[in-house]
Amino acid sequence: DNEVNVRYHIGIVAYIPAYVEREAKQRDLADKSIGSNSKRFYDVSGIVVIRELYKLKWVQNIDLLDDDYVTVTLRLADMIFQLQFDRARVSASNPHQLIVNMVVFGAFFTLIAFMYLRNQLRPITRLAEAAEAFGRGQTVPYTASGAIEVKAAGNAFLEMRNRIERHIEQRTMILSGVSHDLRTPLTRLKLGISLLDSDDKEPLERDLEEMRLMLDEFLTFAKAQDNEQSNFELLTVSSIIDSLKDDYQRSNAKLQVANNITTGSYFMRPSLIRRALDNIIGNALRYGTLANLKVTIDNEHINFIVEDDGPGIPAEMRPEALKPFSRLDPARNQDKGMGVGLGLPIASDIAQAHGGSLRLLKSDKYGGLRAEFKIAAKKQLT
Repeated sequence: DNEVNVRYHIGIVAYIPAYVEREAKQRDLADKSIGSNSKRFYDVSGIVVIRELYKLKWVQNIDLLDDDYVTVTLRLADMIFQLQFDRARVSASNPHQLIVNMVVFGAFFTLIAFMYLRNQLRPITRLAEAAEAFGRGQTVPYTASGAIEVKAAGNAFLEMRNRIERHIEQRTMILSGVSHDLRTPLTRLKLGISLLDSDDKEPLERDLEEMRLMLDEFLTFAKAQDNEQSNFELLTVSSIIDSLKDDYQRSNAKLQVANNITTGSYFMRPSLIRRALDNIIGNALRYGTLANLKVTIDNEHINFIVEDDGPGIPAEMRPEALKPFSRLDPARNQDKGMGVGLGLPIASDIAQAHGGSLRLLKSDKYGGLRAEFKIAAKKQLT
């Protein structure tokens, strides 16, 4: 018996080192596994599962590499346990909430992207508005901003606008000087001709008057393209029409004005509008016995329509009639005198400066020319 007891105790003593070594390896393995959770990179719901399971006591490691099972490592004192259970037990029972979350976050990021793009597109929109306004003869304040490329385009536009404005200003000054210089010799010639007793002086006086008229019309044509010629003013259409009507009545001209003018105030350049209508009506009375003026207004345009009973202009020659110094008198009426060829081109340029156009058509009512002078109906400046 004593021998058996000695052998038993010797066996226990021999087993203790092996047991201690095995426990040390288990502790070392457990320590290494602490915090080293495993899951697939696309497993979004696994983040929630790991966070919630770590709220339990003794949880050391969570393994989600298996799509069907969850492996949890627990440490109780010096003992290491592993639990494995079905993944469905910790998965959400309402997966539609993932779709809801995706929609909510998608809408949120879409809103952020929209706000960012709007801020990027705003400088481009402002540049387009400034360019469009300048094309209509308006100079609106503009400062280049935005991305590097947009800012470079804005600076190029500003330089171009400044060069064009300087060119127009210099041209107008030169033409004004030429006009002043030419008036002096014309006046001397006119005075010299008036002192002649010859019967031939009447044709000479007509030639001088035609030269003076051509000079005045050419200067007006140049100034009509000058952006600084006059400023926009808020006024009614009826005020312009009434002024024209009174002037032509005093000169006994047959100008008929339709009583269909709509009330309302709009931004226009009164001096240029008056000049354009004078040219169109004067052209109608030159080649016809009467002129009829009618005004129509819609949400976008004001349309001044002038019709006459003259010979009209053939359809193939109407584009030519809007070119400077174009004279179509031989095709119309030789008895009305020779025009300079700038009346309708001036009116066309003024219409374009107001965001409109001048169209030449055939008058169905009177058989002559129908001129439609259309400008933008602006109730506020942009």
